[in-house]
Amino acid sequence: MKYIDREGNISDGTTGQDKLLSFLYGHMVTRVLMRPVVSPVISKIGGRFLETRVSSAFVKPFVRSHKIDLGKYEKQTFDSYNDFFTRKIRPEEREISADKNCLISPCDGKISVYPIREDGEFLIKHTRYSVESLLRDRKLAKHYIGGWAMVIRLTVDDYHRYCYVADGMKSAQRKIKGVFHTVNPVANDVYPIYKQNSREYCLVKTELMGAVLQMEVGALLVGKIANYKQGKVSVTRGEEKGRFEFGGSTVVLMVEPEKIIPDPDLLRNTRASLETYIRMGEQIGVLKEV
Repeated sequence: MKYIDREGNISDGTTGQDKLLSFLYGHMVTRVLMRPVVSPVISKIGGRFLETRVSSAFVKPFVRSHKIDLGKYEKQTFDSYNDFFTRKIRPEEREISADKNCLISPCDGKISVYPIREDGEFLIKHTRYSVESLLRDRKLAKHYIGGWAMVIRLTVDDYHRYCYVADGMKSAQRKIKGVFHTVNPVANDVYPIYKQNSREYCLVKTELMGAVLQMEVGALLVGKIANYKQGKVSVTRGEEKGRFEFGGSTVVLMVEPEKIIPDPDLLRNTRASLETYIRMGEQIGVLKEV
């Protein structure tokens, strides 16, 4: 798979993990064998191991292989692998755009931007997803037709905390249980994974941007999506919303029609089948002038 940064530099993002997943999801026999592995029970067992002190032995090899600069984080030593995975970055390393008329990214990751069309479907790596099946709410899905879906895919080397994208009043979290499948694009070609993955979402009702939907999608070996505020409460742009535990994950934003104009480079890159590197707090769209 190809990635592009916001300066236009293209890189091959294919990793050993991608190649393994391509093999596992690319053959019928291995897909059948994978079924028990991606069950919630196995995911929980894996999650518990990653909370143990023994699992911290995996931290140093991972840091070396992915060239992670731990000096950017509040801690440099960790009690478990999950303690490392959910590490908190120093605030100065993720500046939140000061322009209140722009939509910010809720997280680090690789973004694709899609129009939500009249048929209620949008494309993610050659697989069509119904907004209604994603949300399991027909009325709410219709509300976003004509708007935009922004899909931000996090890989294991990304920063796995995320923030609110606007000031406003959030709704209660809606939780949808599911079978854990990887959010790697290879799997998308085989499974309608956003119908099967565990996910949570809320609406942030804002003064200028309408009701922005923020969804977190769990993935293979992610035992938990940890959102801090569960009920209806006021939230602040840039405020930490929650974090993912171990595994690749995805955050989906949906914006109402006629509210936001996505940044042109993100649209152009998506049309070229390129995912764009972004960081939490940077601009991904602007308020549409009335």
